[in-house]
Amino acid sequence: MPSFDIVSELDMHEVSNAVDQANRELGTRYDFNKVDAKFELAGEVITLHAEVDFQLQQMMDILRNKLVGRKIDIKSLDVGEPHKANMRARQLVTLKQGLDQLFSKKIVKMIKDKKLKVQSQVQGDQVRVTGKKRDDLQEVMAMLRGEDLELPLQYTNFRD
Repeated sequence: MPSFDIVSELDMHEVSNAVDQANRELGTRYDFNKVDAKFELAGEVITLHAEVDFQLQQMMDILRNKLVGRKIDIKSLDVGEPHKANMRARQLVTLKQGLDQLFSKKIVKMIKDKKLKVQSQVQGDQVRVTGKKRDDLQEVMAMLRGEDLELPLQYTNFRD
């Protein structure tokens, strides 16, 4: 039976490249000349360091542009509040990946509500969809692409 998996993953290598590009752009921009500002990537958290919170807003725009240029959906960013202390400003941006149980159940419910001839089940941090026809699976993919979800979805492991 044909099947595929619904996942939400980020290419961390591309995220690292985007952060490096954003740091390089900070070095060349006139408004950040002689300003101690930088991006740091540690695991799944990007930390923005600057002197004032206005610069953090500009840095977020730079980061978003670099991530979009690297084909990383900005829906996967969880932007925290800026923190100001000792003439420094800092902001944490957490990268969201993987489907939690609640979101997986929401996807399964959406598929069942459409009354398509497929079965869907939660398997850890992914959702497996199986059906008798390939067209039914493609219909599920099209339906999920049309929805406005809070996480970017990828469709992997397509088997005929």
